[in-house]
Amino acid sequence: MRLCLSLLLAFTIVATASGQTPSDEAPSAEDLAAVMEAMAAFEQSLNYQTGQVSLSGGMATIDVPAAFRFLDAAGASRLLVDGWGNPPGAADGVLGMLIPADLSPMADEGWGVVVTFEETGYVDDADAASLDFDDLLGQMQAGSESENAARAEQGFETIRLVGWAEPPSYDSSGHKLYWAKELEFGGSPDHTLNYCIRFLGRRGVLELNAVSAMGQLGDIRSATGSLLTSVAFNEGHRYEDYVPGVDKAATYGVAGLIAGAAAAKAGLFKGLIVAILAAKKLLIVGGIAAVAFLAKLFGGKKDEAAG
Repeated sequence: MRLCLSLLLAFTIVATASGQTPSDEAPSAEDLAAVMEAMAAFEQSLNYQTGQVSLSGGMATIDVPAAFRFLDAAGASRLLVDGWGNPPGAADGVLGMLIPADLSPMADEGWGVVVTFEETGYVDDADAASLDFDDLLGQMQAGSESENAARAEQGFETIRLVGWAEPPSYDSSGHKLYWAKELEFGGSPDHTLNYCIRFLGRRGVLELNAVSAMGQLGDIRSATGSLLTSVAFNEGHRYEDYVPGVDKAATYGVAGLIAGAAAAKAGLFKGLIVAILAAKKLLIVGGIAAVAFLAKLFGGKKDEAAG
């Protein structure tokens, strides 16, 4: 049981943080029960939503699929920072998260979809039909390699774009796009999945990003269909509501969107991915993040007792 192994690790680190001396003995059933109870209590406090939810003042609507639960911006921030151990700025700009209904985000195999909006202007999709995705991948890989020297100098792990985990696919009628990248951080044999879904709108792009271990690819791929049909811009914010010459237009098309033109324009990496990399560790995996949360929880209790 991977979750049990995470709990054992969590207990060891929490005990050390509390001034206790670790031993070769496994934690007692009571100790493990207390850790599991703390994790369950945290998750229950997240205030999941189901049904129809509104995003960013009515800009878009999500009909939450039956296989998911929704966290608003406040709940997403708590999960990303307190639950998964990301730095405080990790949730900046996050509108919410979609969490699998049958899986705890605190389990090792837990994952979620982060929802954000990039107000970069209307993205012209005229180039979508003629794109050579293999050529685009080669350009992206070359760019990634050229950036690694600078990353290493700044003390960050190198990032290698291994390839497409899911080749790009664009729905020209619904103006929806998805693709997935397989990434290698610092030469680690455990590769990372970055699954991207984009909805093009009048003033920018609604972004759904799932970052997880490669082992979750099948689950995320299966969920993509329901996610693509569950999210829609509301009237006045739709792609077809764009007014040429009045509304702002993006400086790139679909190719630039996939290659990360918006991220490059803002300094290479943005949002959640920036925060994770800034910590020099990929803390998106629930079991590792649970350690940080539990250490904070039990450490706080110790401080209160000392006071």
